[in-house]
Amino acid sequence: QVQLVESGGGLVQAGDSLRLSCAASGRTFSSIIMGWFRQAPGKEREFVAATTWTGSTIFYADSVKGRFTISRDIAQNTVYLQMQSLRPEDTAVYYCAAARSGYVSKLSYEYDYWGPGSQVTVSS
Repeated sequence: QVQLVESGGGLVQAGDSLRLSCAASGRTFSSIIMGWFRQAPGKEREFVAATTWTGSTIFYADSVKGRFTISRDIAQNTVYLQMQSLRPEDTAVYYCAAARSGYVSKLSYEYDYWGPGSQVTVSS
């Protein structure tokens, strides 16, 4: 019903910035929740950031707070994750997700749609 495609990942050096984009297509809803998760090798998927489509409520993981910013371009049906001061521990596959629940959640199982992921590698 909702298709998500991430872009913008790549290889960067520690301290660099990178912006991920998530383009949504198909049927979307004004109450949809957009989130970013990441999964590093050998680790479980973890929450990064999430926002209501309107931006009224935004959550960040403590590990990225102050460095990452989630934002939306409503006209383009796109959500972004601006990443600053990247660290090697930020290396992971980053996933865009959407939930129909209508409320921001940090729990992956509450999201209904997922993109294929985009690799972000931060070298030291």
